[in-house]
Amino acid sequence: MIVGLIRHGLTDWNAAGKIQGQSDIPLNDEGRKQAVRLAERLKYESDTQPWDFIITSGLSRAQETGLIIADILGIPVYDPDSRLMERAFGQIEGLTSEERESLWGKDWNTLDLGQEKDEDIRKRALEFMEELNGRYPDKHILVVSHGALLAQLYIALYDNKYTERIGNLSLTIVEKKERDWNLLLYNCTRHLEGNLKGTK
Repeated sequence: MIVGLIRHGLTDWNAAGKIQGQSDIPLNDEGRKQAVRLAERLKYESDTQPWDFIITSGLSRAQETGLIIADILGIPVYDPDSRLMERAFGQIEGLTSEERESLWGKDWNTLDLGQEKDEDIRKRALEFMEELNGRYPDKHILVVSHGALLAQLYIALYDNKYTERIGNLSLTIVEKKERDWNLLLYNCTRHLEGNLKGTK
């Protein structure tokens, strides 16, 4: 099994530096263009890396990203999975870094402001991956989710070896081999630079 893990495209809240969490903020025009660029990359690479279908979170920014990619690749989008939802950020959703610091200080992230706990995010993300492997062991699947969830999934899978910020429309590819998820590509955004030739 091979899974391509994708963070959704840009939104206005992303551009403004606001934490979105589970607030349902749509893609903006740039986010839609980013989704097209990734889809074109995946189509360009399809002779060596085909994809069977897409699963997204239920938030519109992930669903629209998935639909754009699916349309260009000519593959189906399956029903959304709630385990792919972004981390719930409680009281800090909709706030910029400056606003968070003015309300709660620089250590706001150590306070209990209703944020979903890291271990809970990792648990649901890992459960999704294991169920995916159990149901579709021979498939190549694209998954469109969110930055904080994907970051926690990579921490859980790779024991803090990969901790860089997950970019909008980044592509990470993992392959299930016996008990391990082997990392084939990590947090790649070369397609957003417009050079498909360098992506194969």
